[in-house]
Amino acid sequence: MVLKAIVAYGENRVIGKDNDLIWHLPDDLKHFKRHTAGKTIIMGRKTWDSLGGRPLPKRRHIVISRQADFKAEGCESVQSLEAALALVKDEADAFIVGGAQIYELALPYLDILEITVVHATLEGHAYFPDWDKSPFECITSLHHPADENHEYSFTFETWKRKA
Repeated sequence: MVLKAIVAYGENRVIGKDNDLIWHLPDDLKHFKRHTAGKTIIMGRKTWDSLGGRPLPKRRHIVISRQADFKAEGCESVQSLEAALALVKDEADAFIVGGAQIYELALPYLDILEITVVHATLEGHAYFPDWDKSPFECITSLHHPADENHEYSFTFETWKRKA
């Protein structure tokens, strides 16, 4: 199983504010959909809550919560990242989709990171961990300029763990 993370963060690694995204970038949302449709996505409970407590279409949802009695329609719930990984061990790949604590827990296990670097420095409450890039190499980088639909420019980067 190939474990991937997908995230959009600012130049200061900010990923959210008040349990929500802090930018609206339609092409990044399409990027997320293209990568995760038909896949399993693993997230923390706060990220699940930010979705309005309802699943995204055409994806299997696994929610990590410390609350042993957490249950929500449209998702499977577990109490640890290790339990989530055990549920997907026979799948070709799965995606970590947030939030900050789950990304931090998953970093040692990740094979690929799909990162959208938003070229802005904004304030927020949630930040992607300060990660060591040395075990990874950036294998693709594609810049997207700001335009009438995208307030900020951004770059899609794919980082793959070195063999």
